[in-house]
Amino acid sequence: MSIIPTTPTRSPSEENDSDMVQMSKSISRKRPSRLRSAVWNDFERIKKNGKDMALCKLCKREFVGGTSSGTSHLKKHLERCPRRPNPDGTPQILSVGRKRKERTVTVSNFKFSPERSRLDLANMIILHGYPFSIVEHIGFRTFVNNLQPAFSMVSLETVKADCLAIYEKENEKLKGTLTNLSGRVSLTTELWTSCENVAYLCLIAHYIDDEWLLHRKILNFVMIGSPHTDEALFEILESCLMEWNVYHKVFAMTLDSSFTSENLVARIRESLFQKRMLVSESQPFHMRCAAHAVNVVVHDSLEAAQEVIHKIRETVKYIKSSQAREQKFNEAVHQSRIHSQTSLCLDIPSQWSSTYLMIEDALEYKEALVRLQKLDPGYILAPAPREWEMASHLTNILKPFVEMSNVFSPTKSPTSNLYFPSICGIKFQLNEWCRSGDAFVRSVALKMRENFDAYWKTCSLILAVAVVLDPRFKMKLVEYYYPQIYGVNAADHIKATFDGIIGLYNEYATGCNSTLPSQDYNRRVGGGSDSNVTLSMNISNDPKDMLRGFDEYLSETTQNQRSKTDLDQYLEEAVFPRNVEFDILNWWKVNTPRFPILSRMARDILGIPVSTVALDSTFNTGSKMLDTYRSSLDLQTLQALMCAQDWLQDKLDGTSDSLYSNC
Repeated sequence: MSIIPTTPTRSPSEENDSDMVQMSKSISRKRPSRLRSAVWNDFERIKKNGKDMALCKLCKREFVGGTSSGTSHLKKHLERCPRRPNPDGTPQILSVGRKRKERTVTVSNFKFSPERSRLDLANMIILHGYPFSIVEHIGFRTFVNNLQPAFSMVSLETVKADCLAIYEKENEKLKGTLTNLSGRVSLTTELWTSCENVAYLCLIAHYIDDEWLLHRKILNFVMIGSPHTDEALFEILESCLMEWNVYHKVFAMTLDSSFTSENLVARIRESLFQKRMLVSESQPFHMRCAAHAVNVVVHDSLEAAQEVIHKIRETVKYIKSSQAREQKFNEAVHQSRIHSQTSLCLDIPSQWSSTYLMIEDALEYKEALVRLQKLDPGYILAPAPREWEMASHLTNILKPFVEMSNVFSPTKSPTSNLYFPSICGIKFQLNEWCRSGDAFVRSVALKMRENFDAYWKTCSLILAVAVVLDPRFKMKLVEYYYPQIYGVNAADHIKATFDGIIGLYNEYATGCNSTLPSQDYNRRVGGGSDSNVTLSMNISNDPKDMLRGFDEYLSETTQNQRSKTDLDQYLEEAVFPRNVEFDILNWWKVNTPRFPILSRMARDILGIPVSTVALDSTFNTGSKMLDTYRSSLDLQTLQALMCAQDWLQDKLDGTSDSLYSNC
């Protein structure tokens, strides 16, 4: 008997259950896989450029988020994410800073560091000149304890040691920078005095680094014995240069007004030249301080008008000494119908710019002051009519000097090319005043020009060379000003400037084994044959070569022609358009590959400091004084604090608010 298999029959309910299972499987195959990792609680999957990405919900940073990429990198990010609250309750801190002059805001997890706080404390004391004893002041200790009870205040000796350690660390960094500097260093000196009348020499280095950034760094702050002989000053300067190992890199020196001895300058120059430290014997080396030169010239004019200045000063004091006198003055102003936005101001005798403003304001109220003589019998110091004329002439004389100083006040580190137009303008104006029909103006100008010419004789060539290295001017500005200054003799002075540039360039070019430029200025201006290029001659040795004779002819006719140097190319190109935002150091940085030799020369010349002080300090004729606290410090500590303060402040003024960017 055969058995025939039969298909089991299913009830309607069983068939429905089977269909539901199949449908469920089908749907499950179409549904995307569920994000099972807990990391996705803090990330959102997004599409970007057709790719799966993971977006951090806290800091909005994007990561690769495909299924094949895993989640390990996402977990590591969460451990470091600055916006993620810490599971241990550690607080977060919001930091607002500046980097490259751009405002930055960052959020990070805060963890107290006693070591970092000690460093902050030492930096604060250095930067602001606080005494070490601040750590013992009860008010300061209370403030710190309430701010962070976990910080254990250090002792006076400990914070002093921390400050000296910062100085030593920054000192080594700066020495490394100067050692590796490919360009040269120019120096300035400043004379400081203490309240006990002890003199100190401050030696400052100025240089342009390989990134074409201009730097100013205090190298030494040392006491000078009395008397201040040239020999003693020379030994101090020589010792400082040897200490910093920059003797072979000195390019120029700009001396403080207290160190104007020609013997001292000659001694330093001779020492450098004998050691073969100078580029050449004709190298411009000594710069007189522009601020000091301006002060000397201005004081000549102030001295000539001393009597009228005294009367105006006493007039202001008289009016401001009582309310009743001010009321009478205001009545005189009303009667004279003067509508001025200024008011009478008293000057500070040590700041001649304030004297200029005092006279200028008094001239606006001249009619009221004349009328005040009738209203107030007690006012007996009014200037006479001729004295008012002298006061008016005096403001006209002082105005160019004030304007020149104001031009440089916003510029923290002006390069040497900026001074030439202002100095030429003053030179021209003095010549004009010396030919004035007014006896007062003429006598004052003759005395001023005598002192100014001493500065002009020493520094005009350096300033002219610097402005020629400004692509906006080149030789054109020299050619513009010198006819106004020298008249019929202008051509000789223009050629002397050009010869000075050629001489200095030749020294740089010789060191690079480069072809030297032509010294014929007139032919260059006329567009002579200097643009011809020497060809490399390969005379054929094949007797059958029909052009062999041409090769010989070409060699003979071009043997006296030379290749074009980068100085030739620079001077032949059109001047760069003038604009307010022009950055000469950035221009040379970009164009260094085109002018490899000239750029080395430009870097050294443009880094020469024309003044030992910022020109916004030109108005102040007072000497630099140490306060009582710093005067009491030992010499080693004093130098450490003065130098470190300068170096740390330079960090804050540079790329970042942080003092630890290079730590």
